[in-house]
Amino acid sequence: MRIGVISDTHGSISAWQKAYDKFLHQTDLIIHCGDLLYHGPRNPLPEEYKPSELCALFNTLAKPLVCVRGNCDAEVDQMILDHPIEAPYAHLFMGRWRILVHHGHQDRLPAKAEQNYNLIISGHTHLPGIKKENGVIYLNPGSPALPKNDPKTPTIALIDDTTVVIWDIETGEEVQRLEDGVG
Repeated sequence: MRIGVISDTHGSISAWQKAYDKFLHQTDLIIHCGDLLYHGPRNPLPEEYKPSELCALFNTLAKPLVCVRGNCDAEVDQMILDHPIEAPYAHLFMGRWRILVHHGHQDRLPAKAEQNYNLIISGHTHLPGIKKENGVIYLNPGSPALPKNDPKTPTIALIDDTTVVIWDIETGEEVQRLEDGVG
């Protein structure tokens, strides 16, 4: 199974479309780590900020979309989005992966998280990264709409049975890879 991971689209239809057309269309499932539609008061308006159009694209998606609530998501978003927004966590158990998804804006994870999951995914910081500690992989796919890394690289991640990879959606280049991810 191939899983696409995206976060912090913040209502940018162009960021979603680039990510989907280049990478996410090839997946069986998409995980969205929150901040789906609203740009947030601390962020500039992203390119092609069209939250209602982005919502329509999410609603017509022909594959499963698992979403968690971000700090910029509101109850009104759930009123127009056909996919449930989980809060504060989503849990997925797929093959080798025991996945915990959260937005990342809360200070700490529950005490047993590292014991029960081997892949913990979050967004929020808009900074892409993969690290493995004590047998647990921590993934942040970054943001395709409002990247905050230097240089500002719009990113998403793809997961398969043995590999986690972060991709630059502009250039199509690999940013970071972790092979044989489960210890």
